[in-house]
Amino acid sequence: MGMWYSVALLAGALGLWALSGTEREKPLVAGTTVEPLRALEADVAADVHDAAKARRLAQAYLDAHHPGLALALIEAAPAGVQSDLGLRHVYARALLDQGCNEHALVIESGVVESCRPKIDGSLPTICDPVLVASALRRLAILQELVTLGIHDTMAHPEASLAAYRNATRQAHVSLP
Repeated sequence: MGMWYSVALLAGALGLWALSGTEREKPLVAGTTVEPLRALEADVAADVHDAAKARRLAQAYLDAHHPGLALALIEAAPAGVQSDLGLRHVYARALLDQGCNEHALVIESGVVESCRPKIDGSLPTICDPVLVASALRRLAILQELVTLGIHDTMAHPEASLAAYRNATRQAHVSLP
């Protein structure tokens, strides 16, 4: 009886294996961006306390249209890495891409506020001028999106475009 039980169990296991198919799981990120991402992921895994490496990987995830992966990376990073202003700027972009405009506005406001001149007139040394310019521009866009009540830019493309145009509008004066 023990032998027939083993044979039946083995036959059942083989039947389940045959029904499961041989198709492999699909990767989270597909296409030509896989190899650079693997290298960046290995860099971050080798030194999880390096904010610059985490920022590059999070930006690569955003460039590959995977803001959820960027959010997961940033939210799982150590506190010292999360406090990096460049990474917080990328975090705000990932939140914007995920439709969390109010939260993105709070994060981007914090980045801009951290880069404002101090009371004594000195500038923070950690703020790159490109970061400041980008953060100010995105802050204006986020403020306009939140003012118009747009939570998901993908769901409301026309209103989002109007908010973007309102936030980036510039006046040009032509003098004779």
